[in-house]
Amino acid sequence: MQDERTQKLEHEAIPKLLLHYATPAVVGTLVAALYNLVDRIFIGQSAGAYAMAGLALTFPVLIFLQAFGMLVGSGASVRVSILLGEKDYIGANRILGNAIILTLLLSITSAALSLYFLEDLLRLFGGSERSIPFAKEYLQITIPGNIFTALAMTYNSVMRASGYPRKAMYTMLIGAILNTILDYIFIRIFGWGIAGASWATMISMFVSAVFVMSHFFDKKSLVHFQREHLQLSRQSMMAITSIGISPFAVQLLGSISNALINRGFTGSAHTTEEADMAIGALGVINSYVMICFFVMIGIAQATQPIVGYNHGAGKQDRVARTIVIAAGFCGALGLIFTILGQVFKTPIVALFTQDAGLQAAAVNAMGLCTYALLFVGTQIIATQFFQSIGHSRKAFFLSILRQALILIPLLLIMPRFMGIDGVWVSLPIADAAAGICGIAFVTYYFKQIGLFNETIA
Repeated sequence: MQDERTQKLEHEAIPKLLLHYATPAVVGTLVAALYNLVDRIFIGQSAGAYAMAGLALTFPVLIFLQAFGMLVGSGASVRVSILLGEKDYIGANRILGNAIILTLLLSITSAALSLYFLEDLLRLFGGSERSIPFAKEYLQITIPGNIFTALAMTYNSVMRASGYPRKAMYTMLIGAILNTILDYIFIRIFGWGIAGASWATMISMFVSAVFVMSHFFDKKSLVHFQREHLQLSRQSMMAITSIGISPFAVQLLGSISNALINRGFTGSAHTTEEADMAIGALGVINSYVMICFFVMIGIAQATQPIVGYNHGAGKQDRVARTIVIAAGFCGALGLIFTILGQVFKTPIVALFTQDAGLQAAAVNAMGLCTYALLFVGTQIIATQFFQSIGHSRKAFFLSILRQALILIPLLLIMPRFMGIDGVWVSLPIADAAAGICGIAFVTYYFKQIGLFNETIA
């Protein structure tokens, strides 16, 4: 039972195959970035600097919630891809059914806990009396809708891994277009402010979730829901979470590091207003850097079905060539974003705010923290590579390297010597160090299996 999609994974030329998967994957991740990007542009231009600071204050909470979607989505998609490579279609359907139950349990539990402790969390994350009301207004609507976000994330990943990359792209595109339209209606026409942005996001994610889930109820799909598999089994749950733990750790540590960045601002600033402007600047900087990150994540995601399938099929030469080409793409992209961030930082910041204080803080931050984007992609590709071939320990180490072992210690040390600038400088140092380590890990693996020289040639 090998259809045309799986034949292409095994036999088509790697550059053509990677382009085939990368195009919809990159569009899909950019579309996902648009949800936040559009919200920030509308809010920054319409509601002011403190609303932008409030929106930036939501990052640790939202990243925490998204971690559970990454846990199940990444783990399930890798397992499905490997099982398809092994021609185990029953096993792939079993993973699919277990994933929906696990997603529902984790998303509902995490949302309930976040709402219960919301006020305390926002204060812990560096919120002030001016920024917390905006953050609460946004999150009290967005958090309950996290179930739709988690379902859309999980099954979009599985859809792409099972050979439907373009359809996965379209399901995300539908939601992003709807979100942009609703943002304009709710914020500009109805005047709902930050609440309008959160309602637009929740409705759009619900629509995306409906579209992506409907695919797996169709029995013509290569993998689809079957009643006997719509229950948790210990074996399937462990198969999913053992792989998904790496991206989960990245997200969780991202939440912690974002919180520490905010705390670094509040601890180093001379006034509450200065801290709020720095947190607002983080919202602007994250919007720019997020585009670069998401494109690279899209390229990494494009490697997953190719690497997972060919690893399962024993074609290690195709695995190695895929990673080398993808890393080259990401390196070139990182260089472009580094140059743009340094040369055009003022007009980029102006897209998000007209507030003079916030603009000054964001332009300074852009100049300090975007010069190492060249290295970002190598760590992302390396982590995805080891995750895709089932080397969960290596993937886990690489996934926590930047945040836990490099960035968090820097955030605790650098502000003591450089103040707020010390927070910003910590980011590119962590990017460069983690990227170099990613290159070293992958190079060593290729040498071990005797493919390094052949792949580069």
